Amino acid sequence: MNLVAKEFVAARDDEQGMLILSRFAGASRELRDAVLINPYDIEQTAEAIRQSLEMGPAEKSARMQRMRAVLKDKNVYSWAADLISSLCEVRPEQRESTPEATVPESAA
Repeated sequence: MNLVAKEFVAARDDEQGMLILSRFAGASRELRDAVLINPYDIEQTAEAIRQSLEMGPAEKSARMQRMRAVLKDKNVYSWAADLISSLCEVRPEQRESTPEATVPESAA
């Protein structure tokens, strides 16, 4: 579902149309200019459809421009860079080892 929502935004180079997106979808964290809904709330979903149909072209265009800008910034390359950075942060620390064996004095 996340890619479908992003593909819709990427494909709308006319900057029209409106994305109605479940607030439970991961893409809702990035595509905040979509009309976000709880898909289990029928009345809210109906209201979102009405709002989207009645929305003026200027507002649709502004929202679409902002969502398209997010997609340009949050592309696969930035995702990969973020993933690698996160992985680098969780690698175990390299311990310095001394050439001598460390034996407690009480054992010697």
